[in-house]
Amino acid sequence: MRSFGSDNNSGVHPQVMDAIMRANADHALAYGDDEWTLQAIADLKCTFGASAEPFFVFNGTGANVCAVRACCKPWESVFCASTAHIAVDECGAPGFLSGAAVKEIDTPNGKLTPDLLKPHLHGFGFEHHSQPKMVYISEVTELGTVYSTDEIRALADFVHGYGMYLHMDGARLANAAVSLQKTVKEITVDCGVDILSFGGTKNGCMMAESVIAFHPELAESLKYIRKQSAQLCSKMRYVAVQFSAYVKDDLLYRNAQNANAMAQLLRAELEKSGCSFTQATDANTLLLKMDPIVAEKLLEKHFFYVWDENTHEIRFVTSWDTTEADVRAIVDDYRAIVAEK
Repeated sequence: MRSFGSDNNSGVHPQVMDAIMRANADHALAYGDDEWTLQAIADLKCTFGASAEPFFVFNGTGANVCAVRACCKPWESVFCASTAHIAVDECGAPGFLSGAAVKEIDTPNGKLTPDLLKPHLHGFGFEHHSQPKMVYISEVTELGTVYSTDEIRALADFVHGYGMYLHMDGARLANAAVSLQKTVKEITVDCGVDILSFGGTKNGCMMAESVIAFHPELAESLKYIRKQSAQLCSKMRYVAVQFSAYVKDDLLYRNAQNANAMAQLLRAELEKSGCSFTQATDANTLLLKMDPIVAEKLLEKHFFYVWDENTHEIRFVTSWDTTEADVRAIVDDYRAIVAEK
C-alpha cells in the first residue's frame, strides 16, 4: 500500500533500522544508562546547542504532555490554535494529565500571533482565573503552514514579556527547517523557544520522540514528569539510537526534502487539474477541496483523509519515501475519475 494519509504510514529508513539492529547486541543497562542513550543525548546537544537537555519518550502525545507538565502547574493555562494537535488529536491528554487549562484560539492559517494572543492574556494574579503560563505552537502546523523565524521570535519575545513559556511541537520540525532553509536549531532555541517536542517518527524513524528543554528549571523536573507520565522506556537504547541515526549526515533534512518536494509536485499537478487549495503548502501537508463523489472514488484506490466533510476539504500528506511514481499514480487516477464524471 502507498499512502497519502499520513507520514506516520511510511516505513523506517534503512539507516535508522540498521542503527536499531546494531544496538540490539548483548545486554545493556536499562532506563537510559546505556552507551547508545548517552551518545544520542550528546548528538542532540550538538544539533540544538549545549543548553539542550533531551528526554526520550514513547510518542508525540507523551512528549506534549511532559512539556505541558514541565511548564504549567494545575492552576495555570496553555494557549494554542483551535486546530492544534493538543486541542484536537490527543483525547484531552495534556489537560487531563497536567491539570492545566487548554485554551483554544481561532486562527486563519493555524498560526498564532501576538495580536491573536493578547486579548486572552488577562487575570494575572487573580485567584479566580487560570493563570496564563504557556503558548503552544506546531512547526509545521496542522494546516501545513510554517512559521517564519521572524514570526517565532516575535511570539517568543511577546510570551516572555508576560513571564510565560513558548513550547513548540516539532513532530514535523525537519520539514519546516527545509522549507525555511534553516537548521532545526535556528528555528527553535535560536528563536527563543523554551521547550520542544522533537520527533522523528513522521520522517523515517520507527518510534523516535523526545522532549528537549532549553532551560535548567524545565529540565530539572522532566525526569520525574516523564516517569510519572508513563513515558520512561526501560530499553531506551532502541529509542535513543534512532536519534543518533536521524541527525547523522543530515538524514533528517534529506528525508524532509523529499517529502516537501513531492508535496510541491503533487500540488502543481492537481492545480493543473483545477483543484482549489485552502492553505499554503509550506512543507509536506496539502489541504484542498474536492468533489465528495470524486473523493469517494479516489479513496477506492488511494488512502487519504477527509479533513472536513462539511466543506469537502481533504488532506494529503507526503512522506520521506514518497516517489514521483506515487504522485503520478494518484494524479492520473484523479484525472480519470473527473473525466468520467
